[in-house]
Amino acid sequence: MASMPYALKFLWRATRGHRLAPWRSPYLLWRIETYCGVKVQQIGFLGFWGFAWRERANLMRFLKWTGEMKRYAQPVLPERER
Repeated sequence: MASMPYALKFLWRATRGHRLAPWRSPYLLWRIETYCGVKVQQIGFLGFWGFAWRERANLMRFLKWTGEMKRYAQPVLPERER
C-alpha cells in the first residue's frame, strides 16, 4: 500500500485531459496498443475496462514498479544531508 500514492500520481498524470473518461486518454491508449497490439481505433469504453480488468494484476505490478523507480531516482536524504 505504500506505493499507492505513486500509483495515483501516475494515473492522475496519465489521464490528463481525460480524467473522467480515461479510455480516451491518448497516452493510456498508446500504452495498451504497445502492450497487447490492439489498434487504438478499436479500443473503446468496454475494451478499455475489459483490458484493465483482465490485466489488473500486471497493471498493479507496473504501478508498484513506477513507485519503486521514483524512489530510486529521487531518494530521500537523511536530515543532516539536506
